[in-house]
Amino acid sequence: MSLDAVLAKIDDALPQATERLLDLLRIPSISTDPAFKADCDRAADWLVEDLISLGFEASKRPTPGHPMVVAHFNTDETGNGAKSPHLLFYGHYDVQPVDPLDLWDRAPFDPQVEETPKGRVIRGRGASDDKGQLMTFLEACRAWKAQHGTLPCRLTIFLEGEEESGSPSLIPFMKENAEELRADVALICDTGLFESKTPAIVTMLRGLLGEELTIHGPDKDLHSGMYGGVAANPIRVLNRILAGLHDDSGRITLPGFYDAVPELSDAMRAQWQGLAFDHARFLGDVGLSVPAGEADRTPLEMIWSRPTCEVNGIWGGYTGDGFKTVLPAQAHAKISFRLVGQQDPFAIRKAFRAYVESALPADCSVDFKGHGNSPASQMSVANPAFEPARAALTEEWGVAAAYVGCGGSIPIAGYFKTYLDMDAMLIGFGKDDDQIHSPNEKYDMESFHKGIRSWARVLDRLTR
Repeated sequence: MSLDAVLAKIDDALPQATERLLDLLRIPSISTDPAFKADCDRAADWLVEDLISLGFEASKRPTPGHPMVVAHFNTDETGNGAKSPHLLFYGHYDVQPVDPLDLWDRAPFDPQVEETPKGRVIRGRGASDDKGQLMTFLEACRAWKAQHGTLPCRLTIFLEGEEESGSPSLIPFMKENAEELRADVALICDTGLFESKTPAIVTMLRGLLGEELTIHGPDKDLHSGMYGGVAANPIRVLNRILAGLHDDSGRITLPGFYDAVPELSDAMRAQWQGLAFDHARFLGDVGLSVPAGEADRTPLEMIWSRPTCEVNGIWGGYTGDGFKTVLPAQAHAKISFRLVGQQDPFAIRKAFRAYVESALPADCSVDFKGHGNSPASQMSVANPAFEPARAALTEEWGVAAAYVGCGGSIPIAGYFKTYLDMDAMLIGFGKDDDQIHSPNEKYDMESFHKGIRSWARVLDRLTR
């Protein structure tokens, strides 16, 4: 089948593709707010109808929360026989809340194409995360179907409606429908270009562990003039405990913390060095200049392939206006760990809690509250789909595509491996300034257009 004809169709149909995306963006599918439940249903219905128009057998599947959308284009319809791969594409149709509304330059669900000094952008909530990204794949399928009357291989589409609210229905749904969802490889479009210009396939994602602790001291707040110096101060105890989590070189001090942390391969380290990451600009953009963390690691290593322990919040005592000389009865903190390799979040939680308890002085006690946990995900680039996909991205963008890491956590990639025994390729076209989760979210028209063309090239390469 001719790829050139498909690419030409994508170029010619870009105005219509953009209008379809704007139509989907007008649906306020905010998953975390019950007031928008009907709108989440409406977004799922919109996608089912669109997928049926492309020749998929598509349906909206109920869950205890918002529905899943599942669609299939079967092998016997492709004409490629049993040799063609079975690909699964995952995206999510729900979006973040829009607060604070007064910081938006236009209504979040009145999307428009805007001219900016950097080029044309699609402005609106969900434009980049993730409606614009998921529509790049559907539009690639549309162009392929329009040009050839079929699709190049067996495809399953799996679209979620709760990604922005913790995905409470996702794992049960995947377990219950494992045989239907299982494919040769999963494709996930929820990432971006490296430094907004280099196409990338994410091959490692950090896991996440959240912990909250409360240090208890006296049974009530105390006057510091009467009790200061003689009574245990929970804030002082907490500060000492938190300070002890790192040594002077930036390493985390919990026993066994680094036991399951792998070293980068020489090939991956060389590829990352070749990206010429400008850490001075990266830090300068947020008013900083000197890399913190492990002193013997490069900034990219620390962001992508090294674990972290960060204090996300501390409170206790009097924090209002003015001054109050009080020794607080309690002190609180929230701590997050980003995990890599084979680090076990339950083992890290156990080590952290044991460390805190061992550091408590007499008359103090501690309560813990866990805030979720997920292991890291690492995809093997030895999977035969990875190199053809990387070549396809290089062809489209004119820049050598790279295997990269991601400092954040995208649990779905790990879930595909754990529950469906599938590797996942994370390929996205977002840019660093897309302002996802923030007011004035946008998706560059270049990202949308070349994203569609990229997926057409990936489908071509994976089905040769």
